[in-house]
Amino acid sequence: MNILIVTAHPEPRSLNGALTAFAAAELRRGGHDVRVSDLYAMRWRPDVGPGDFPGHAPDERLDVIGASGRAYAEGRLAPEIAAEQDRLLWSDALILQFPMWWFSMPAVLKGWVDRVFTYGFGYGVGTKGRALYGDGTLAGRRAMVSVTIGAAEPSFSARGVHGSLDELLFPIQHGLLYYTGMDVLPPFAVWDSIEVSEERFAAVTEAYAARLRALFTDEPIPYRPLAGGDYTRTMELRPELEAGAGGLAVHVRRHGPS
Repeated sequence: MNILIVTAHPEPRSLNGALTAFAAAELRRGGHDVRVSDLYAMRWRPDVGPGDFPGHAPDERLDVIGASGRAYAEGRLAPEIAAEQDRLLWSDALILQFPMWWFSMPAVLKGWVDRVFTYGFGYGVGTKGRALYGDGTLAGRRAMVSVTIGAAEPSFSARGVHGSLDELLFPIQHGLLYYTGMDVLPPFAVWDSIEVSEERFAAVTEAYAARLRALFTDEPIPYRPLAGGDYTRTMELRPELEAGAGGLAVHVRRHGPS
């Protein structure tokens, strides 16, 4: 199978760098083809701008949705953007490797998302039976977030001061990966990641290896598909489902299809 790892850390000797190298080697040992987009090593530019859409008139107001959609449809996106889109289309699975900074992904990774998931590729494709959230350009692929977190696990629990990890990752896992059609696996998290001893790193990589071996067999998070009948025409959960409840958790099926 083909696996793309997108990693975002400025120091290749960091824990994130080590986990990226470990995952690539482990997956290749399993017979998979692996490509790595190391955004800092690539000097990836995170900001969207007119240069992303060659041919955009310099005196024309930049309508990002319109300009990106036309450039994508006409095959004239900036070469680095087109290359990353090709890597995503090549892949059978995507792994995002990053440290949690300020409760989210590093800016360079957010910039990769902003620039690569253009109109017509990442969004704007939900017309006439091609609904998003469970369908989209990347349907049929798998995805997993691998994240390092400096704090202890209890602080990211349902009653933890930082909020639950599932809810903090919801915009990435549901709003990006599932939105574009991918089946999203539960995240792999390394807690207390400021200092990791060699002994603990061995335990971490042993656990990570198990997750990597199950990349194509583990059950994904059972998010509700938009076209599965659980939502109204205004994209709200039907009132009889999870009656009286709200919040992000209602968008995960807990008892199979409704």
